[in-house]
This record gives sequence, structure tokens and C-alpha cells, in this order.
Amino acid sequence: MPMYTYAFLNTPTSAIELPSGIVSALELVTCDRLSALIEPELSFETLQDHDAQLVQAVLTHDRVIRELFEQTALLPLRFGTRFLSTEGLLAHLQTHTQEYLEKLARVTGKAEYTLKLTPLVLEIEATLPTEAQGREYFLAKKRRFQSQYEQQQQQTAEWQTLVQAIAQIYPGPVLGEAQDGSQRVYLLVSAQEGPQLYEHLQTWQIQCPHWELTLSEALPPYHFV
Repeated sequence: MPMYTYAFLNTPTSAIELPSGIVSALELVTCDRLSALIEPELSFETLQDHDAQLVQAVLTHDRVIRELFEQTALLPLRFGTRFLSTEGLLAHLQTHTQEYLEKLARVTGKAEYTLKLTPLVLEIEATLPTEAQGREYFLAKKRRFQSQYEQQQQQTAEWQTLVQAIAQIYPGPVLGEAQDGSQRVYLLVSAQEGPQLYEHLQTWQIQCPHWELTLSEALPPYHFV
């Protein structure tokens, strides 16, 4: 049966508490200094037959990674990651041992934070003056479009400046895809720097008056594997 796999981690040197899985208990498959967290009795194909089960499985996959992350550094894997057999998983771990150990060393003691920038509604008159006619109407409409353009340009400039400022403090930030005008930056931050991150957030908000900035809780390093 294919090995459903949640994450890679350093082989524990002391006991860790394995979370409960989607349908059954979890296990560690170990290859020297590297291990994989698997759910050996999960038939992934059957989950796809029912939307409700599939949604619950996605939520459980994320819960498992978060619970394990509270105990040890790990490399989260995407939902649905499977290996054809235990032998295939072990071969993969052996082939990529050095790569994964280096990534684990990079994320050890660190957490991922999502910085979300939501564009503020532009303060521009939604309607043109009803009394405006002819040339006055045309000029009023032109001024409105010009104001919209200028504010959009300001938002873009603030976003670009912020990314540069972040990179100077937290090297290697990952930029997410824009969604509904919102921007996202993923940061890898050490536990010691966590409190200072919120101080930076206040400074960044002042520097980006055309955006609303929000910061997530500490998360597993989803975007740094």
C-alpha cells in the first residue's frame, strides 16, 4: 500500500508524541538521521470519493503538521504526498538525505509568518457631480481617474519598498501570488526574533499608509522546504 507522508524530520533522539492521523495511527520511517512521518493504513483514493471526507482530510493533514511542529523542526509536505512503498520511501530519504538535513538545519528554531497586505479602499468620489455637464463633466471624470491612478501607483511603490525593507531584515522572503488585490509575504523568523517582528510590523504599517498589514501566528515552514 502507498505510504501517505506528512513531513520529513530529523530522526528523534528522544521520544516524541505522534498525533492521530486521518483515519489511523501514525508511524516514523527512519533512514539514519532522517525520518518521515507516515500514515500506513490510509487509502488515499477512498477519500476522494466523498467531498466531506476530503475536506476533513485536508484539515487533519494540516493539524498533524502543526502538532508535530510544536515538538520538533520539520519539512511539511503537501496534502496528498505518497510513496509507492516503504522501500521507495527509504530510497528517497537516502537519496536526498543531505538536501533535507540542510533544509532542516535552516528551519530549526524558526517559524513561518504570513504578512498580508490588503489594499485600503481608495478615498475617491464614487459618483460624479450631477450638475457637471459637457466639459466640466469630462474634466471631473478625468480628475477622478487620475486620482485613482496616482493612489494605485502609491500602493505599488509602497509594496515594492516594503519587500526591499523586509529582505534586509529577514533574508529570503517568499512572495505569494496576489489574490483579490492583496499581497502576501512569507517570512522565516527565529523564535528569539518573534517579539521584534511585531515591532517591525508597526513600522511597516506607518510606511505603507495605503495598505492594511496583518501578521499570522507562528506556522510550520510551509514555504521554505
